[in-house]
Amino acid sequence: MHEDLISIGELAARTRLSHKALRLYGDRGLLTPAHVDERTGFRRYGPDQVERARRIALLRGTGMPLAQIAEVLDPSAEVSESVRLLDAYWRQQESAHASRRAAVGYARHVLTGRKPSMYEIAERDVPEQKVLFTQRHVTAADLPGFLSEATQLLFSHLRGTGAGLSGPVFAVYHGLVSEDSGAPVEVCAPTRDAIEPAGTIGVRIEPAHREAYTALAKRHEGYAATAAAHDAVLAWLTEQGYVRSASPREVYYPNWATAEPDDHVADVACPFLARPAAQAPSP
Repeated sequence: MHEDLISIGELAARTRLSHKALRLYGDRGLLTPAHVDERTGFRRYGPDQVERARRIALLRGTGMPLAQIAEVLDPSAEVSESVRLLDAYWRQQESAHASRRAAVGYARHVLTGRKPSMYEIAERDVPEQKVLFTQRHVTAADLPGFLSEATQLLFSHLRGTGAGLSGPVFAVYHGLVSEDSGAPVEVCAPTRDAIEPAGTIGVRIEPAHREAYTALAKRHEGYAATAAAHDAVLAWLTEQGYVRSASPREVYYPNWATAEPDDHVADVACPFLARPAAQAPSP
C-alpha cells in the first residue's frame, strides 16, 4: 500500500536536511508526512515531497519565516503569486538592511560625539485643534503596522460620520520606542467637524502650542534617520534654553506613499515653552 513512500532518513539524505528540520516542517504543516504509523510514529513521505522539502530549504536560506513560506508554497497559489510574495518579502529585507546600515552610521556619529548635522531646526506656532485619536503600546517592530492600521481606522470613522480631515495626521510618542522597549503611541487625525468617540477611538482637544521641528525627506524613511531627527530636535531645545511642554511627535503629509527620495514627506516636532528669564538679584 505504501511501497512508493520513503522514510524520513531517505528524505533527509535526498534533501540534505536534518531529521529535526523535517519534523519541524511537518509539525508546522509545511511538510506533512504522507503516512504516520499509529504504533511507532514512523513517518513516511511521497516522492513529490522531496522537491517541496528542497523548496522549503531554499526559502529558509533567504531568512524567510516558516509562516511566510507556507504562503509562498501554498498549493492553491498561482506561480505568479508565489513569486510576488517572494519579491515582496525580499523588498522588506532590503529596506530593513538599509535601515540597519543607517543605524550603524548614526551610532558611529553618536560614539564620536558629533551632533547630527543633516537636520535644520525651525520654530512654528500650531493652533488649537480637535483630533480623533487611538493609542497603543508598541515596540519598533510593531510601529509601522500600528501606524497604518490606526490611520485606516481613523479615516474610516471620519468617512462613516461624514466628517473631514482638517490637517495632516500625526503620531505622538509618549516614550522611547525601540527594538527592545515599547511605549504608548497615539495616532491623531485633526477635524473641525462634530464627531463622537467610538470603540478605541477618542476625541480630544490638542492645545495650541509653539514647537520646534525639522523636515524629513522620503530618503530619511526608517528608524535610524527618524531617531536622529528626534535627537536633533531635542538637542536644539536644550541649546536654546527651551523646556519641552508635551511629547514629541511625527507629522505625516499625504504624499508619503508616492513621494520621490528628496520630497518633503514628514516632520519631527516637539512642543516647548521658553524658560523664564533669570531674575536679577534684589538690591
